Amino acid sequence: MQVSVTEAAARLQELMDVEIDGEEVIICIDDRSAIKLVPIEPVKPHPKVGSAKGLIWMSNDFDEPLEEFREYME
Repeated sequence: MQVSVTEAAARLQELMDVEIDGEEVIICIDDRSAIKLVPIEPVKPHPKVGSAKGLIWMSNDFDEPLEEFREYME
């Protein structure tokens, strides 16, 4: 769909609804394509820092050598 600037100003809400429904809308100035209306993608929320606090547990000796490998460490 192509419309002039004056027509776009008068029908902006309708043109936005048409674009959201998936139809391409181009606004022309002096019979030349100038602006294309496109819907923006929703912003993905950023992860909240520290939101997993208390969900992960690690033993005090997690970095101690394993008994099975002790002979290789000597």
